[in-house]
Amino acid sequence: MRTCRVGLVGAGGVAQRHARVLGSFADVELLGVTDVHRDAAAELAAAHSARVFADVDALLAAGPDAVYVCVPPFAHGPVEEAVIAAGVPMFVEKPVAVDLDTAERIAALVQEKGLLTAVGHHWRYLHVVAQARQLLADRPVRMVNGAWLDKVPPVAWWAVRDRSGGPVVEQAAHVLDLIRALVGEVVEVTAYGDGSPPPVEGADIDSVTAATLRFADGAVGTLAAACVLGWKHRAGLEILADGLALSLAEDGLTIRDADGERHLPADPEDARIAVDRAFVDAVTGVGDDIRVPYAEALRTQRLAIAVAQSARTGRPVALPTGPASVTVSGPTAPASVTVGGPTAPGSVTVNGPAAPAGVAVDA
Repeated sequence: MRTCRVGLVGAGGVAQRHARVLGSFADVELLGVTDVHRDAAAELAAAHSARVFADVDALLAAGPDAVYVCVPPFAHGPVEEAVIAAGVPMFVEKPVAVDLDTAERIAALVQEKGLLTAVGHHWRYLHVVAQARQLLADRPVRMVNGAWLDKVPPVAWWAVRDRSGGPVVEQAAHVLDLIRALVGEVVEVTAYGDGSPPPVEGADIDSVTAATLRFADGAVGTLAAACVLGWKHRAGLEILADGLALSLAEDGLTIRDADGERHLPADPEDARIAVDRAFVDAVTGVGDDIRVPYAEALRTQRLAIAVAQSARTGRPVALPTGPASVTVSGPTAPASVTVGGPTAPGSVTVNGPAAPAGVAVDA
């Protein structure tokens, strides 16, 4: 049995979760941890008998077989560039960036290098997702309604738009990714935010966002995102097809059809384990079940950024189903707003501010 030596970049809550899961695998050695907050890195490393590294370059010099990038949205970019340059298989936690330019740049580098990658959209590994897909195989989806209704997480950067990307990019990306997996590609979104931040110091994000989605095959949908509660109220989606209603969340799938209603439970921890197991198996060459490589996560990032952009401008945003750029539609739109492609003369690039260098503790 080949041992996979894994390095962790980031020492926050998500990195701690991956460390716990990876540490339970007999074929994984946690090589070391690096974080700009050295005390956090030291604490996580000590918990798993791993080493502490001063920076990403030092971690890469130790020769890991794979690297997990578990940093906040604003810190993505430089870390991935270093890992790609070293040619090391890379697992990136979602969202893959705070903006789109960074994600597009990293995706191009990954493609050029032919690098093995995975992104932490672990909902794809819920066993009930496969069951939902089977139920929808011979029924066209008519409507999907997604929601992430929650609180503001207890990290200072989350409520700041140019640090987190906002609730749609940072939280609801899970829902958007599952919508894409089960319903298909979105070709146009129209979204609105309330323009009022939650009552958190320094917050500049919308407290609530509502969006409509139009799909390539004619289906329609909605997305609701909110961070005004003191608890996680609901995160999931409902799908309507001919004679079928599905309600899907991390804890299970509820099916209603001509046979009545039934519920299939699911354990979100199983999905969190499965996404790590699939990546390690791919790195060691004993499996091939990476469901969201970086290129696939980029499509979800494009959709999330389009929703966020529409909410900021109040204008529809059209997304081509291919790798072409995204343009704002409607009579009051500017000449073009480009997402994920070269900027044409007179166009406006949809992205956030450039991410600063360095790595910060994740939530």
